[in-house]
Amino acid sequence: MYILGINAYHGDASAALLKDGEVLLAIEEERLNRKKHCAGFPVLAIQACLKQEGLTISDIDHIAISTDPSAN
Repeated sequence: MYILGINAYHGDASAALLKDGEVLLAIEEERLNRKKHCAGFPVLAIQACLKQEGLTISDIDHIAISTDPSAN
């Protein structure tokens, strides 16, 4: 089972990919777009996670999105 974890819409946006409970890849958006403490939706990080394993979004079984209502 593949799980895509997304940390979005506040500083240090990132994505992580897990398979059967094991972390395969986790990456912050800033590593890919070169903008420190990047906020927003981590499109490039998600793409990197999927590409690393040769997956498409339809291969993902669950998506987990973190939220922090107090973040600016």
